Amino acid sequence: MYAPLLPLLIPRLGLSLQTIGVLAMCYQLASSVSQLGFGTLADRWRPRVLLMGGPVLSVLVLSAVGSATTVPMLAALLFVGGLGSAAFHPPAAALVHAVSVDRKGLAMATHIAAGSLGFAVAPLCFAPAVMALGSKWAWLVALPGFLALTYTLRLIRRVHIPKKHQAENWGRLRPYVKPLGLLYIIVVLRTLTANSLAVFLPVLLTRQHMGVGEASAAVTLYLVVSTLGGFLGGALADVYGPRRVIIWTLVASVPFLLVGQLMSGWTLTVLVAIGGMFLQSTLPINVTFGQQIAPVSAATVSSLMMGVGWGVGSLLAPVVGMLGDRLGLSVALSLTAVVPLLAALFAIPLPNRVGDAHAAPSPLTSEPE
Repeated sequence: MYAPLLPLLIPRLGLSLQTIGVLAMCYQLASSVSQLGFGTLADRWRPRVLLMGGPVLSVLVLSAVGSATTVPMLAALLFVGGLGSAAFHPPAAALVHAVSVDRKGLAMATHIAAGSLGFAVAPLCFAPAVMALGSKWAWLVALPGFLALTYTLRLIRRVHIPKKHQAENWGRLRPYVKPLGLLYIIVVLRTLTANSLAVFLPVLLTRQHMGVGEASAAVTLYLVVSTLGGFLGGALADVYGPRRVIIWTLVASVPFLLVGQLMSGWTLTVLVAIGGMFLQSTLPINVTFGQQIAPVSAATVSSLMMGVGWGVGSLLAPVVGMLGDRLGLSVALSLTAVVPLLAALFAIPLPNRVGDAHAAPSPLTSEPE
């Protein structure tokens, strides 16, 4: 909800671009970095509780973002709502990894693409709804979310969740430090560019005299096309190998992201969307590749790749906002557009595939929770 509502929140709360970046960092720290703790908890405790409780907390709290009347209130809503997201992601990714057998790349891509699709539809849903309801009744956008959860949570209760007999510990990840470290750096650098675009694109478009509704539709186009990249990336990695696809797609994203900043309106949106498609395609690959490299703790590795990596990458959002205040938003986003080239360099030392001999025994034979 945060990015689509920025054109409405900026005049109401007097937000600068730097403040926007700081608030985005608050959410990312809660929703991403804290996944490290939730991932460890999911490996040791009851993942079903996190799978069910996380979405409920997020819907309940984040629905009030459009009603925020002060900057501290907005920061608190983003932080607490982000914790719900953090609780859900590690056990969800671990479950996908466990049940997907030999199509792990495609399965993880489908899982992440579904979440990205929801993220993509958000601008079309929340900004018009909050404008129509007004800030006092903006929290009503939670009702469709709770209606959906009444169905999906019943499904989660029936899903077989593998249970490990031995709690994982960080020492077991030591043999995999080098490849996991390289993957982690790639995730951080990719997130810096992707997060900057997701946060500041609606602001940039409205500053180019797009209306809020039209800018929301443009951002939805960007996010939907990016989601397609996430889905295709996992499938391509199953065929060509994750390392090769990571390098190709990171490099391919840069020309589109750079040229897009020279344009405006829908031309900018289309070019950036194509760049975002290539950029997003690495996301499920990083998660699945990390789980295959270190087959000892799927939830903990997922929290490193999805959570801590995303959170650290978002720490530079205030810097991008500060550069936008001083140099112009297009210049700041152009600087972030070349970062994927650096990320591609870190992918070169990685193995192209992880052999079947290194895979862990399937946890599907374990007792259910």
